[in-house]
Amino acid sequence: METGKAKESTISLSYPMLTCANYIVWVMKMKVYMQAHEVWEGVSPKDPKTTEVDDKIDKIALAAIYQGIPEDVLLSLADKGTAKEAWEAIKVLRQGAETVKTAKVQTLKEEFESMTMKDNETFDDFSMKLNGLVANIRALGEEIAESYVVKKIVRALLQSFCKLPLSSNNLEISILC
Repeated sequence: METGKAKESTISLSYPMLTCANYIVWVMKMKVYMQAHEVWEGVSPKDPKTTEVDDKIDKIALAAIYQGIPEDVLLSLADKGTAKEAWEAIKVLRQGAETVKTAKVQTLKEEFESMTMKDNETFDDFSMKLNGLVANIRALGEEIAESYVVKKIVRALLQSFCKLPLSSNNLEISILC
C-alpha cells in the first residue's frame, strides 16, 4: 500500500438546468459545480484586476454554462466569447425578467385591490374577472390566499347590495351597510 501520495479522482456532475423560476438556486449550484471542476475562475477570477483567464479554463467554464441553460437562452448568448460574458448576460436576462415580473405582479395586485362590482355587472361576471386576475397573479409565482379572495368577493357583494334603494325587502341589507 502506497502512502504519502495524493489519490486523484474524477468528479462527474450533472449541471442543473436554468428555468424561469430557479435563477438564484441555479447560480448557487453552478458556482459550486464549477468550483468542483476548478473552472469557476473563468467566471470570477481570484484577482478582480485580472482581465485574462486561461483559455482552457474559460472554454470549460463556458461549456459548463452551456450545459445548464435551455436552447432559447443559449441562442441569446451566441455573441458572448467568454464564460464571464455569458454569465453576466444570463444574470441580466434573469434579473431583468424578475424586475418585469415584480412590476407586473404589483400592477395586478393594485387592480385586484381597486376592483369593484359595477352596477350592471352580475355576480358571476365579477367573480370570473376577479378569479382571472388572481390566476394571473399566481401564474407569476405570487401567493394570494384563498381567504383573502373570498373576503374581497364578500366585500364587493355587500357594497353592491348597499347601493340598492331602501325598501322592506332589502331593509336588513341596507342597515348592515
